[in-house]
Amino acid sequence: MSFNLAVLNEQIQKESVFLESIQAELRKVLIGQEKMVQRLLIGLLAEGHILLEGVPGLAKTLAVKSLAQAIHTTFHRIQFTPDLLPSDLIGTLIYNQKESSFDVKKGPIFANIILADEINRSPAKVQAALLEAMQEKQVTIGDKTYFLEEPFLVLATQNPIEQEGTYPLPEAQVDRFMLKVKVDYPSQDEEMSMLTLMTSNVLPEKISPVVKPKQIMDARNIVRSIYVDEKIHKYVTDIVFATRYPEKYNIESISGLIDVGASPRASLNLVRAAKAHAFIQHRGYVTPEDIREVGMDVLRHRILLSFEAEAEDVTVEDIIQTVFDTIPVP
Repeated sequence: MSFNLAVLNEQIQKESVFLESIQAELRKVLIGQEKMVQRLLIGLLAEGHILLEGVPGLAKTLAVKSLAQAIHTTFHRIQFTPDLLPSDLIGTLIYNQKESSFDVKKGPIFANIILADEINRSPAKVQAALLEAMQEKQVTIGDKTYFLEEPFLVLATQNPIEQEGTYPLPEAQVDRFMLKVKVDYPSQDEEMSMLTLMTSNVLPEKISPVVKPKQIMDARNIVRSIYVDEKIHKYVTDIVFATRYPEKYNIESISGLIDVGASPRASLNLVRAAKAHAFIQHRGYVTPEDIREVGMDVLRHRILLSFEAEAEDVTVEDIIQTVFDTIPVP
């Protein structure tokens, strides 16, 4: 194993160089938000859709558009609105009078990277159409199914404070997102740098495509081969099971605060996201630190709090932190 691990480490050192190129391009227009950029790269490497949550003006849309521009790939931005129809998303059949037949007009979902802006502004039928694309990587138009081209990634944004004209996302759909990332305000120094960049008479540099889809697909294959020890698997399942049965792990303080614990998809995504994080760190193996680094973003949207937790003003982040502080690190 040690020899194989050494070979894998060496391979990852070479294959992960393209990440530096992507990050260099993003820094042309993005100031700060390093965590958000890293999470976008994790989604890209681990084949996981990402939900970005934050108030307007935090560069969520800009980050996604910039990532797409740095890759030789197709990109569509879809603005979700209350009057959006499934056909506006996936496409529809149009009658061709000349041929007396129906032609397929494909919608904007047919792209490699999809920005679903303000995803919680559209009703259930639109969300159902998007869910099929996210989970099955296919779209049904009429009686035919069309497969979406790889890599396929949905990067969605939502505003946590505006409730008027919004629709809560179905739990089944929220669970399909590998990560739910809370985007915070930049620091004062970062905001001052942003003012210098964006308000001077010198326009920011344009982002150039520096990576091809094949490099992404090759990197995904390597990420899958990253070594995960059985002790890490045990650590992951202990964390997830502690959200379901906290009393079994002597965490009685949160046992009445959780209505629904994390799903099995949480365990899978914890390992997959940790592998991608290890790849970004140029490592061929997963450590407990990788699990802890991605854990909050993997778990926060998979745990439903009880009324008692809301009454006591306990957040889901508080619950997850308690679990991490209690479960022994291998």
